[in-house]
Amino acid sequence: MARTATGAVVGTARIGRRTKELTQRLQPGEIAIIDHADLDRVAAEGLVEARVGAVVNVAESITGRYPNVGPLLLAAAGIPLIDGVGSEVLNRIVDGAVVRLDGGRVLCDGVVVAEGSVQTLQTLDARVEAAKATIGLELANFAENTLEYMRAEQFLLLESPDVPDLDVSVRGRHVLVVVRGDQFKEDLAALNGYIRDLNPVIFAVDGGADAVLRAGHRPNVILGDFDSVSTDALRSGAQLIVHAYPNGMAPGAQRLDEQGLKYSTFALAGTSEDIAMLLAFEKGAELIVAVGTHVSLVDFLDKGRPGMASTFLTRLKVGPILVDAKGVNKLYESRARKRDITLLVVAAMLVLILVVALSPPFRVFWQSVTIQFREWRR
Repeated sequence: MARTATGAVVGTARIGRRTKELTQRLQPGEIAIIDHADLDRVAAEGLVEARVGAVVNVAESITGRYPNVGPLLLAAAGIPLIDGVGSEVLNRIVDGAVVRLDGGRVLCDGVVVAEGSVQTLQTLDARVEAAKATIGLELANFAENTLEYMRAEQFLLLESPDVPDLDVSVRGRHVLVVVRGDQFKEDLAALNGYIRDLNPVIFAVDGGADAVLRAGHRPNVILGDFDSVSTDALRSGAQLIVHAYPNGMAPGAQRLDEQGLKYSTFALAGTSEDIAMLLAFEKGAELIVAVGTHVSLVDFLDKGRPGMASTFLTRLKVGPILVDAKGVNKLYESRARKRDITLLVVAAMLVLILVVALSPPFRVFWQSVTIQFREWRR
């Protein structure tokens, strides 16, 4: 990426209709062209981590449906964002082409191919505040859909699903379920001591597997539709379980088939994190510790879910052994106080003085000084 004297941004365009897939192949400085209405926090964090030069969104990054904070993360990181350029740009720019962003205009080979709105912290703040004023309607729709789906999915609570066999024994052990959600990396890092001491079985849901590997651990099981997990994670030695729909369709199986990887399927309604918890529960886990799971209204709206019936029912079922580690990294933050640092320095100096005073060279020196002082007084 390069900036011209006029403030325009020039860089290589990378196009992806699914942001979480695009972030896996973005290089620093490249311009991400996405189609992502209501850009969620996790997707935005992925773009920031990829150190993109700019983001061009076919859709509106904040539609006003609910106060999503993803675009604010881009603006806070100093990443230019152009919104609402229209879907035609996906056909007019070839992946890998050099594009120029000048104001709200997107140019390729000197020709304006699209135009949108430049977003700043000020414009995005205004949109977020407006969305907060209308969140009541979205909440009412969400609650209504949740109740409707609960009637259809109540079997999750009343019946034991047909679960796949596991290569690792879970009975009587802790199971750590890692999901690619809000602050999941920070929370996972805060649990390093717990993982080291208790050696839980690790269930990673899709992209959570890469976070587990980056943290220095290895997932025992990876579950999901495998649309946001790296090939390295798939080949890490973990057991692979594809989340299939109740009708048997398993979209994630195609990728594994193409790579010749062995897997089993788990057909059940709900989210992949739901089936991870249910699998741990049905296999006799003593405790389930969940990292990055989606539990709030904004979490579910970020995921594009119209309701949370399956998650509500799943949590009712596994509740007695479930511990949410969401935000655990903020539970205790170690801070060194100035008084503690001063005491440490003083203690270190006293020890140093004592060591020097007891050393033979210093005693000889002191005796010499004492003799000379006595001679001087005579």
